[in-house]
Amino acid sequence: MLESIWIQNTKNTQEYNKLEKNIETEVCIIGAGIFGLSTAYYLTQKGINVTVVEAEKDIGLKTSGNTTGKITSQHGLFYDHLIKDFGEEYAQKYLNANEQAIKNIKKIIDQNNIECDFEWQDSYVYTTNEEELSQIQDEVNAVKKLGLNAEFVTQTQLPFKIKAAIKFPKQAQFDSRKYMLGLAKQVLEKKGNIFTNTRVTQIAKSVNNYLLITENGNINAKNIVIACHYPFVNIPGFYFTKMYQSTSYALVVDTKTDLFEGMYINVKEPIYSYRTVKYNGRKVLIIVGADHKTGEAIENSSNYEKLEKEIKKWYPNSEILFKWNTEDCIGLDKIAYIGDYSNIMPHVYIGTGFKKWGITTADIAANIITDKIIGKENDYEKIFNSKRLHPIKNRWEMKNMIKQTVNSFAFEKFKIPVGDIEEIQNDNAAILDINGTNVGIYKDTSGNIYALKPVCSHLGCQLKWNNLDKTWDCPCHGSRFDYMGKNLYNPANKGLELIDINELTKGKI
Repeated sequence: MLESIWIQNTKNTQEYNKLEKNIETEVCIIGAGIFGLSTAYYLTQKGINVTVVEAEKDIGLKTSGNTTGKITSQHGLFYDHLIKDFGEEYAQKYLNANEQAIKNIKKIIDQNNIECDFEWQDSYVYTTNEEELSQIQDEVNAVKKLGLNAEFVTQTQLPFKIKAAIKFPKQAQFDSRKYMLGLAKQVLEKKGNIFTNTRVTQIAKSVNNYLLITENGNINAKNIVIACHYPFVNIPGFYFTKMYQSTSYALVVDTKTDLFEGMYINVKEPIYSYRTVKYNGRKVLIIVGADHKTGEAIENSSNYEKLEKEIKKWYPNSEILFKWNTEDCIGLDKIAYIGDYSNIMPHVYIGTGFKKWGITTADIAANIITDKIIGKENDYEKIFNSKRLHPIKNRWEMKNMIKQTVNSFAFEKFKIPVGDIEEIQNDNAAILDINGTNVGIYKDTSGNIYALKPVCSHLGCQLKWNNLDKTWDCPCHGSRFDYMGKNLYNPANKGLELIDINELTKGKI
């Protein structure tokens, strides 16, 4: 997997231990991304005993470390939608919660002297399409109604002309991984625990507490916070019926020219998001986009090319410095799920479905769950109610997700060709019917064969090959696995079943 500029710039900065024995803790947080670490920070500041466990070898290596690092309450053209679908009071609280999160993050940075390249920046949603002008104006009117001094503008510092944009003043950007390292340092200084290389595989009830099962030790905890991006506990909760995952691609580009101020994103697909960052003493550009539902059968290798082609229009002499991709969980009504995991799992909490705006939403979630654990009422808990059952507004996405899931469970499995392994090119993969068994075959650049059962270990969906990252991706819920079967992204929390290809073919290859 490719890595972001944030991860590349912060390697080998801190070593964390692996859990090697049974322990007890008041709160166990599963996942050391920005949400998990923010929650640990707030709880340890209140003197609560906290243990954070992370399946990866280090903290913040997944979505939180591959974000754009935008800290903003401007989540696309969203507030006009919120007012129309949920009411003005709801939209007001959503805006207030995100604006407060920006202040909270700045306060944490200042109080703890966290060096994370924080910068105040204005944020823009723009259009180059005359037909979208009314949407920009409607959003400006909606946001002004909610009390934020948004502006309708027709000029920006972008290298191309726009028709219009909505400007949110005094938003911000930073290095998300440096911020997470700062949070982790404060958690450890307050006697909290952080264990990496520690994957929770099961949660069981234990008398009055919960028992979290890991490979080398178990954790007895009164409270659990599931902060691992996409929850791996299927029942209760049923979050796999309420979310899908979307993959986005990013480039860091040295344009060889002076660059703009501000953060930008356009209205409709194809979506392009822009911001700048200092690198080796000069300002470089980050462009993110080419989104698609994880596991879709598309030509993944073209997605970086799409971004590069877009950049070359405006900066023909530019040089690509970094590239990466990541996944985000998206709720069907575009609102995060924050709060109680389920009515029948007391003291278990969740934060997920941040829909690509996880910096402010993570801070909101951390505060809501901290307040729930200490028994304090939170002003914003109800609008992110994780147990909500109101009708899904986006029926098209609901229908599409159900159709894809059904296909991957059943119909796709009947489309597997009886094929010859010799026909698979080096550095590529295919699923073949070999003596009545469906086998996922990957050939590396030297022709070595890696064979596995191409069925997701989460809920059994048929996997699809991603030739860009050399991974097997699940089109149902977004789990990903490398070509050797290792689990890379949840909700799956175990690897794939390997197949002895020589045994299956009786040594004929």
